Amino acid sequence: MGTLYLVATPIGNLEDVTFRAIRILREVKLIAAEDTRHTKKLLNQYEINTRLLSYHEHNKDTQGDKVLNALEEGDVALVSDAGTPGLSDPGYELIKAAWDRDHLVRSIPGASAPIAALVASGLPTDAFIFLGYFPRRRSERRRLLETLAEDPRTLLFFEVPHRLIQTLEDLELHFGASREVAICRELTKVHEEILRGNLQEIRMHYSKVEPRGEFTIVIAGAPKGMKWEENAVREAISLKLGNGMSRSETAREVAAVSGWKRQEVYRMTLEDQ
Repeated sequence: MGTLYLVATPIGNLEDVTFRAIRILREVKLIAAEDTRHTKKLLNQYEINTRLLSYHEHNKDTQGDKVLNALEEGDVALVSDAGTPGLSDPGYELIKAAWDRDHLVRSIPGASAPIAALVASGLPTDAFIFLGYFPRRRSERRRLLETLAEDPRTLLFFEVPHRLIQTLEDLELHFGASREVAICRELTKVHEEILRGNLQEIRMHYSKVEPRGEFTIVIAGAPKGMKWEENAVREAISLKLGNGMSRSETAREVAAVSGWKRQEVYRMTLEDQ
């Protein structure tokens, strides 16, 4: 019975791979890769000639059985295009299937974009939640943000360039303009960039600078017992009313995250004519 090795690969810089990962990739009978062309660049860099098999979201139903059959004959490595397999990719389904068939599963740790962004952000690391990619539909994204507005944990998620500004607008709408955020772009690559500030500052920056590359976003959790400044409350009210939310809904949501009483916030909504 073969072992399924979950091998973390570089998230950008090809030097960010462990000696153990290189050895495992050489020794296994097969490498199941999200994009074989992408993985081939890594294998060529380290002169690895192991056979590759494509395994990704769109072919997992047919290719998954091929990987499991290969495990009956020897060890297999699972890799994603970047970072640790099983995070925001279909790898977890294959991992579960391997366990169900009594194969050993072993993790070969290494690069991980969420962890790299978290530790570089300067935000609390004692408790955090990773959300993968936010929902594409704005209505679903806003419903999710409503459930997270009072969460004290640091939040981590991925976002694509063409949705970044819209997502920042939604975050500011639900979390308030003053919530701290770190935007990590192109981590470990030539154009790596980490911007820190509050949601309003970062949104204004990207309203002037076109978002490019892959983004990992780190957001501070809801502050405990901290009351917003009045101007921050008024900005949140203006954003929510401007997005068509009723005064009562606006008062309820802003009060829930700002430390202000609902009646106080509602009075401010009446002043916002």
